[in-house]
Amino acid sequence: MRKTIFFAAAATLMMMAGTAGAQQQPTPQPSPAAPAPAQATPKTQPGVPAIQSVNIVDITELPKDTQAQVNQIVAQRGDAGLQTLRKSIDATPKVKSALEAKGVSSAQVIAASMQPNGALTLITKKAS
Repeated sequence: MRKTIFFAAAATLMMMAGTAGAQQQPTPQPSPAAPAPAQATPKTQPGVPAIQSVNIVDITELPKDTQAQVNQIVAQRGDAGLQTLRKSIDATPKVKSALEAKGVSSAQVIAASMQPNGALTLITKKAS
């Protein structure tokens, strides 16, 4: 299961960026003749699950082979991809507050994975 989490980290980057962008879209104003909806639901991209829970794991807590896989994914993604991931995290209040509750920031996140059930896993690395 851990391999699936880390393999999907690159895909999660794109999903989180799309989710953050969807949350920032302006809400259309209803026409005066149109009745107001009972409850507005946030817009999300089709096929992208909403974040139900956020799990934060430090890379040192993972087995050595999994750490190597994560480091390989991070190296392949590069700095630009990492910055995009971190901006997406900062633009998502639920994720940002979960990190703050653990005493870490988006600057320490190196990988992320979203499961179909809405469980977001963030892999962090303390500054050396």
